[in-house]
Amino acid sequence: MKLQTQIPLNKKTENLIDYNSKLLLLGSCFSENIGHKLQYFKFQTCQNPFGILFHPKAIETFIKNVIDKKMFTEKDIIFQNERWHCFDAHSSVSSTAKNEVLNTLNTHVLTTNKKLKKASHLLITLGTGWVYRLIETNKIVANCHKIPQKKFSKELLSVDEITESLKTISTLIRSVNKNVQVVFTVSPVRHLKDGFTENAQSKAHLIAAIHQHINRAQRNSSYFSSYEIMMDELRDYRFYAEDMIHPNTTAINYIWEKLVSTWFSNEASKTMKEIDVIQRGILHRSFNEKSSEHQQFLEKLAVKKKNIQQQFPFINF
Repeated sequence: MKLQTQIPLNKKTENLIDYNSKLLLLGSCFSENIGHKLQYFKFQTCQNPFGILFHPKAIETFIKNVIDKKMFTEKDIIFQNERWHCFDAHSSVSSTAKNEVLNTLNTHVLTTNKKLKKASHLLITLGTGWVYRLIETNKIVANCHKIPQKKFSKELLSVDEITESLKTISTLIRSVNKNVQVVFTVSPVRHLKDGFTENAQSKAHLIAAIHQHINRAQRNSSYFSSYEIMMDELRDYRFYAEDMIHPNTTAINYIWEKLVSTWFSNEASKTMKEIDVIQRGILHRSFNEKSSEHQQFLEKLAVKKKNIQQQFPFINF
């Protein structure tokens, strides 16, 4: 008896992720969930240097700035609610100190430029097709930073507009890294503040545009069905957080396992199990830390760490 609708996923045979891979993650908050998993398992990864970017135009602007090595100045930031913000970045980059924001932005531009050139895999998670345009400058922003909504116009990007943005993103990326594998996915988080119908329309535009782009790109571009897994395989509110919008830990772990089974090499999966044992050992708290039993446990844990670090010197615990 089948009690679940299964999303068909085929194991990839080329450009698989392993511990030699260098991963860059950009996009919505779901990319943060995946990024935390990659960090836990000690992969070489960088996630959202400018913070969460919800829509394709924000990611496009970010990649363009990174490739152009744009240096941000005072004219690129604003002061609101006693903090300095940048319309091209998430509020997590904001600060009460002007120089701190500018230094963070410019440092991330330069470091991401290097990482993008060396990346083996780029995972882009699109969250919404809705964007806000600052009326004063007619510029689409990455984040409104709680500035009064009357200063913005809200619009839904069409399928063609999103497809064109993805094409621009791809062209920019290939100009500095021809061999990077790009994996697109749509965030399973529903943006219900836009409205139920409006959220469905937005997700539909994103999915249609991604597949339209992939069909045209043909090379080193793929789609992972995180949104579909959440909507079909996990269509039960027990898989949602208390807000009934975000996937909970169980759902994130489930989708992560699907990603691993599809995109990760068998060798990487074996190493991940070894690292998981070490991570759990590090988190373990003994009732008696001075006992001989606990000391033996620590010695065995140290040997396991050493064995992993001999194979992969970049790993630190």
